[in-house]
Amino acid sequence: MTQHVRDIMTGAPVTVGPQTSVAEVARVMRDRDLGAVLVTDGDRLRGLVTDRDLVVRSLATGGDPEETTVAGACSEDLVTVGPDDDLDRAVRLMREHAVRRVPVVEDGRPVGVVSLGDVAMERDPESALGDISVARPHT
Repeated sequence: MTQHVRDIMTGAPVTVGPQTSVAEVARVMRDRDLGAVLVTDGDRLRGLVTDRDLVVRSLATGGDPEETTVAGACSEDLVTVGPDDDLDRAVRLMREHAVRRVPVVEDGRPVGVVSLGDVAMERDPESALGDISVARPHT
């Protein structure tokens, strides 16, 4: 039976606008226990920013995180899938583009995110990646 992206994606993605400060995005990630958020302009997907992007593309450059916007830290050349795409297509795109998360877009609007962890949990929940993906972070 063919699996679709919709079957395993995380729906209702957290989004921020491109003018949101890096510090605010970091707080959103902390408060919601996320490693990535989508950057939208209105209801259209503009980019994706990960916790690593915040560090490498923003904090490491020495800018003030309260003044620096996420627009400069997010990945804008995105690979996307639709909710009704085969899950195998999402996996293939992750491999080809060496990405861990793929935004799910319907009619140009983000409706979810499918991650490598989602795939691991679906395909092999007993794997190390599956275990890590569901583990709560230590605080």
